[in-house]
Amino acid sequence: MKRILVALVLMFSMVMVSQAQKYAFVDTEYILENIPAYTAAQEQLDQLSVQYQKELEAIQAELEKMYNDFRAEAILLSDDMKRKREDVIVSKEKEYRSLQQKYFGREGDLFKKRQGLVKPIQDDIYNAIKELATEGNYAVIFDKSGGLSMLYTDPKYNLSDQVLQKMGYNR
Repeated sequence: MKRILVALVLMFSMVMVSQAQKYAFVDTEYILENIPAYTAAQEQLDQLSVQYQKELEAIQAELEKMYNDFRAEAILLSDDMKRKREDVIVSKEKEYRSLQQKYFGREGDLFKKRQGLVKPIQDDIYNAIKELATEGNYAVIFDKSGGLSMLYTDPKYNLSDQVLQKMGYNR
């Protein structure tokens, strides 16, 4: 009898604890789409990316021309001239790879620019979510736009508009 009573008390307390926790979700894609600074930052990053890509494509076209010219003239060149031309082509390929890494690499210019433009916005979103979680006593706030799958979400628990308001973007 005591065991049943203890089991019932434990089950009842677990149900009460789980009901006391509040959960909510936000859609960071939606939030970002409604922040003009983010849209402007994305446009700036896209323009920079296109500029870098055009520069790399020009070098690649030059490389292809150099290689095709070399193949066409190879039989007419002396061994010394062949080596010099090959060295020029290899040097140009290294320049291309170096520039590609400088622009698009892990710590490249585009990454640094993104960090400078987008990271502060993401930090503001995080801080607004953190404040809402504290104010609303939420145990967990999920991000609907991430890799998290939610089959059903009740719109009354969507805090996305409140995050925008907390950040000063009234909808």
